[in-house]
Amino acid sequence: MLQLFMFLHIGAAIVAFGPTFALSIVGAMSGKEPQHGNFALRVAERISTLLVYPFALSLPVTGVGLIYLGEVDWTRPWLLVAIVLYVIVAAYALIIQRSVLLRMITLTSRGPGGGPAPGAPVGPPPGGAPGGPPPEFLALVKRSQQGGMILAVLFVAILALMVFKPGA
Repeated sequence: MLQLFMFLHIGAAIVAFGPTFALSIVGAMSGKEPQHGNFALRVAERISTLLVYPFALSLPVTGVGLIYLGEVDWTRPWLLVAIVLYVIVAAYALIIQRSVLLRMITLTSRGPGGGPAPGAPVGPPPGGAPGGPPPEFLALVKRSQQGGMILAVLFVAILALMVFKPGA
């Protein structure tokens, strides 16, 4: 059973977090081809909803299984830090990063016939060039990029703690 839980835990981590590194490439590409930006954002949202969030949220279950089956002392500092970092990553991704992504999708969506989506601003953006992205969207892009970098660093820290188990 221990090997099964290890397989499920590592597999879920790969499926959950692997695509997030690729999504940064998709984001950069959509910045160079803004006409495809909404599609890229919707792809990111769908991948997150169908793969990243469910598999990431399965990690505590398999992690508890590993602790129990492997008779691991869950109070080890490396494990406690990894758990705290995981909670931070999950909360930030689900609450902040997801809301930023959904707002970006809304700002880039078009209604039927190519017109503005219901509730979308009409006309040139205030303070922006006609036809250019509104300042709110540019701020969200920056926030999303910064959040993605923070999440990547935290994920790598969790991975390092889980693999190297400092002080164990």
